[in-house]
Amino acid sequence: MFFETRPRPSRGPRLAGAAALALALTAATGCGGPGDASDDTLKVGLVASLSGTYKPVGTELRDGFELYLKTHGGKLGGRKAELLVADEGDGPPTAVPAATKLVKKDKVDVLTGFVSGGSVNAVLPLVEQAGIPFLGSNARPAIKNLDRVWTTSFLSDEPGRAIAPYVKEKVDGPVYAIGPDYQGGYDELRGFTDEFKRLGGKLANPGGKTTWTPFPKTTNFLPYLSEIARTDAKAVYCFYAGKAAIDFAKQYAQSDVADLPLYTAFVTEGSVLQAQGAAAKGIYSVLNYAADLDNEANRGFVADWTAQHDSQPTTYAMSSYDAAAVLDKAVADAAKKGEVTPETVNRAIGGLGQIDSPRGAWEFGEKAHSPVQTWYLRQVRPDGERLANVMVEDLATLGG
Repeated sequence: MFFETRPRPSRGPRLAGAAALALALTAATGCGGPGDASDDTLKVGLVASLSGTYKPVGTELRDGFELYLKTHGGKLGGRKAELLVADEGDGPPTAVPAATKLVKKDKVDVLTGFVSGGSVNAVLPLVEQAGIPFLGSNARPAIKNLDRVWTTSFLSDEPGRAIAPYVKEKVDGPVYAIGPDYQGGYDELRGFTDEFKRLGGKLANPGGKTTWTPFPKTTNFLPYLSEIARTDAKAVYCFYAGKAAIDFAKQYAQSDVADLPLYTAFVTEGSVLQAQGAAAKGIYSVLNYAADLDNEANRGFVADWTAQHDSQPTTYAMSSYDAAAVLDKAVADAAKKGEVTPETVNRAIGGLGQIDSPRGAWEFGEKAHSPVQTWYLRQVRPDGERLANVMVEDLATLGG
């Protein structure tokens, strides 16, 4: 039995916490495959981008799940938990073999994580064949067969849908839409543009069509920003994350459109904010979480996170933390009713009801198996000596 993780820099308390968690998990004995009722160890496979453009996102997915285990004795539903982590890289070409090893060789009982919507679609046939639950913890595209599919994050088009009415109200004129040309980008921007147009808004893009930047190779956004400056745009809406978000924000602040309000979904979320520095100041973002939310669950989560990290927690860490919380409750419920198997855990997830979360209480919707939750408008503002995504107001309740 082992706790598998990627190497990372030593950082005092954080390293000690990881070591303690490893000891707790390795104390478990036996590693039976899915549905092996003779083994009381739950094997969880977590796939996340630990290299490539979205490494900052994947790292927080991993760390959020680890934090829950560390603060709950290395157990889920009263059972020893064995967490096996694999690298998703930049999408399906690396995600599929990583997930295949976890499912077919390591025989995990449940699969979680995943940064890319394209990765989710690519591995679902594997999940269905194995008959295990898929509990994604980042944005997910719409899926037809939801029998074993859940997400603790959101559907990829929801951030744009949530902020579009606010942008329509506040911006007096056309808005320019831009994002990366892959599944997640298509979904994120479609959510905004469809809702914005439905409300009577106009896109400043030529032909009224979203501008796509090649992913992951685009690092120079200045030509695109110069194009925006030649339009009648009064604001910009975009979606970028990881290293691309750092490049975009810094270049935006130095461009001819620096004075246009910038609305985003993820550009300032996570460790990228400190790398962006002053370039991020004033940027508006929409997400289902803000570190300064005032509720008991969030106060405890933030305290536990900051005790081990030199940054505030993000939606990525929170959603993965919640994935562990969902499994904790579901495994316990399955055990009360009899045998704990991937099938009984999957059924238990569907019957959990309300989840007490750092984002605020939420529950899985019946139609999409995604959270019914509140969306928040945040803005990058000084918070002491650092910049932070400060919650401004509630925007909408979406999901289902």
